Amino acid sequence: MPQQETRLSHLPEWKAWKEEGDIDAKKMLIEQYLPLVDYVVNRLAVGLPRNVSRDDLSSHGVMGLIDAIEKFDPGRGLQFETYASWRIRGSIIDGLRQNDWVPRSVREKAKKLEEAYQTLEQTYLRSVTDAEICAHLGLNEQELQQMLQDVSVTTICSLEDPIKDEEAETRIQLLIDDKAKKPEDAVHHVFLREELAKAIDKLTEKERTVVSLLYYEDLSLTEIAEVMSLTPSRISQLHSKAMMRLRGTLNRAKTLLFHEQ
Repeated sequence: MPQQETRLSHLPEWKAWKEEGDIDAKKMLIEQYLPLVDYVVNRLAVGLPRNVSRDDLSSHGVMGLIDAIEKFDPGRGLQFETYASWRIRGSIIDGLRQNDWVPRSVREKAKKLEEAYQTLEQTYLRSVTDAEICAHLGLNEQELQQMLQDVSVTTICSLEDPIKDEEAETRIQLLIDDKAKKPEDAVHHVFLREELAKAIDKLTEKERTVVSLLYYEDLSLTEIAEVMSLTPSRISQLHSKAMMRLRGTLNRAKTLLFHEQ
């Protein structure tokens, strides 16, 4: 990712755009931050089908960058590169979804897998093995690995998506302003973080490594494959399994949390 600075870059252009509405300054900011679009596109493209055009990803990403520049408030103290990356990624994913980039059959497979992990791990109170998942779904090992590969494109999500169905609050709203949380929201946040930490601890060693390198070390799936001496498709499968397990755990935690209110 382009190196982030501790101070806001291109401050004169930001002032000219935000304080004076200078269109030329806005254009300069777009040009300066275009490498962010390339960075996000390269990361997302690894897990997408080959028929998805990088040009289409870039087009959606540029729209997200423009939206970020228009909505960014330099006075909030946020790093623009981080904020813009959220917006770019969300714009790309939203654009792909509008174009039906994931077939219904793939989404049905993802739902079936997620329900299988959730049901079995709630029953056994531990991480289940591939053999147990296979037995539950009536698959062999090769069919399961192919299924995980197929649904890998569904394990990315947009920060613009609602946190819960039929609600307006989105993930990015929580990330932008965490100073205005109510006390009960803070308690819920701590509870969910604790549950997530427990869920991560229950992952297999390889799954934990993939999650750590992807979300904490900011490596791409291709880079993780090189580090772990595995193929990118195998890394994608490990990531899919980890996401299914974590989603199941968090869904159970949220159900418990909201039922107790």
